[in-house]
Amino acid sequence: MKPATTIISAISRYLHHDDTLPLPQLRRLGIIYSSYRFVVSIFSMLMVYISARAGDSASLPSFLQQTALSFYVMLSLILLGLFYVVTKQMRRQLAFGLVLDVIILSLLLYTAGEPDLQLTMLYMVVVAASFMLLHGSQALVITLLAIIFVIYQQFFYAIANSMNLANLGDALLMSASFLAVGGLSWSISQRLVQLEKVAQSHAKEVERLNVINQEVITQMVNGVIVIDKQNIVLANLAAHQLLSITQDSSLPASSTSTDIKEMRGDTSHAILSNFKQQLSKQHSQLLQACLSVATGQSRTFTYDVPEVANASIFGKLRVQIIPLKDDSKLILLEDLRREQASAQQLKLASLGQLTASIAHEIRNPLAAISQASQLLMEDLTEIQANDNALTNASNVNMTGNHELYEMIFSQTKRVNRIIEDILKLSRQQAASQQAIVLAEWMPVFLDNYFQGHDIFLHVKTQPTISFDPHQLEQILINLINNGLRYSSYSHPHAYVEIEIYCADSDVIIDILDDGDGIKTEDLKHLFNPFFTTDKAGTGLGLYLSQAFCEANQARLLYIPEHEKTCFRFISPAIDSENIFQAVEENLYCSQS
Repeated sequence: MKPATTIISAISRYLHHDDTLPLPQLRRLGIIYSSYRFVVSIFSMLMVYISARAGDSASLPSFLQQTALSFYVMLSLILLGLFYVVTKQMRRQLAFGLVLDVIILSLLLYTAGEPDLQLTMLYMVVVAASFMLLHGSQALVITLLAIIFVIYQQFFYAIANSMNLANLGDALLMSASFLAVGGLSWSISQRLVQLEKVAQSHAKEVERLNVINQEVITQMVNGVIVIDKQNIVLANLAAHQLLSITQDSSLPASSTSTDIKEMRGDTSHAILSNFKQQLSKQHSQLLQACLSVATGQSRTFTYDVPEVANASIFGKLRVQIIPLKDDSKLILLEDLRREQASAQQLKLASLGQLTASIAHEIRNPLAAISQASQLLMEDLTEIQANDNALTNASNVNMTGNHELYEMIFSQTKRVNRIIEDILKLSRQQAASQQAIVLAEWMPVFLDNYFQGHDIFLHVKTQPTISFDPHQLEQILINLINNGLRYSSYSHPHAYVEIEIYCADSDVIIDILDDGDGIKTEDLKHLFNPFFTTDKAGTGLGLYLSQAFCEANQARLLYIPEHEKTCFRFISPAIDSENIFQAVEENLYCSQS
């Protein structure tokens, strides 16, 4: 008995592990089997009553048959309906239904009075279904229950009539058939379970890779657009920003991850539909150029981004169209301002290395000349004070010499200022960015550096930027001083206006004055080093300001279309709740 007990225990442990199909597949198969049960119950009921109407008194249904079949039809319908309503207790429903099948078939078999091969064959369907839908241990219990009922029915029939060893042998053979069918069904179900697990594993891996790909595409600095047969199927955040297209998403900010997963398809479709609509409206030339490229062909061209309403950022984009294998088109948008910024950084580095040594060498003799001119002026002042008996001619001569010395001194100061600016270029360090709330920082800055000047500040929003405070001061000092100086050339009352507002995901600071502006032919040289239209200027103020902007991921532009002389400072905005992620994330402005 001990080896038998050990074998049974091992089989029980082996069959008890989680060997069933996942719930979605289990529910689908459960609905199919429940539909089969309902059809069989209806068919059995009809066959019984058809036989009764045939007039054969021997085949009239007994009260037990009628009750059992009526109960079977009713429960079959209820179990089928539960699969459409209840989804958490499917295994219990299946187990209950299969046990019910065995009991009803046994009742019908007993009421038949003699062994019925047709009813006995229905047991095999129940056995096969139990190994397909339930745990191995549960299916084994149902199979043993069916075998007991079949064998007991044979003994019952033999006792009631006469002992027939042939019938008993048929019952034992049928029982062995039950075990064989159960084993085969269990083997097939295990293969299905393993295939389903592999499929789920592959699906999870594909979903994980898809999430990674989506995240990579979203974080790309270049715009990515995929067009398939006139339809836009993909457009990342960079494409929205480079084309100044607002991203209209209906996804609530408080949604859970499950809600987001369920709404992802509809939300993505809405975003792409909005993107295509704005693209065809604001950038129809770009869209037509992309659609006109033949299937399988590639093309690269430069696109001038127009200045659209409520958009402050415009420039040039390199557009590269790449054909994909499924006849769709991959469109890459690259901001050429990045290349220009890189070239500017290289130019800055070259200029710093070249001029640093020269500036140091010039600075020493320049200091000597400045000091000598100061000493000569002091000597002339002492001579004039001590010698009051000099002739008028001598006084005129000494006064003229004094003016020459002052000219030498002022010019040495100007050359020294140029050298100081050059040394600033060569000593540039990496920007030490901090979160700056402009609405609070700007009034303090103006009070420290421009007290007594007419500077009018208009703050339309409450934005926060990430910038080096010292470098921001240098930029604004250069721009405001230029505005005051050139405004004074055109009007007796010089003033500067400063406007702070947001556009899309950027903070804009406009420095406005009523000067004559920049001539068209000078625009291309505006930010070049040593270029100036003012005789007293060094030509390095704007160049330094632009270099400081680029070091802080910002931009400095001259806006010729503005009604006033306008220099525009553009910096990415950060949300006041996410200040510490300012350098890495592109977030939208927080409106006041």
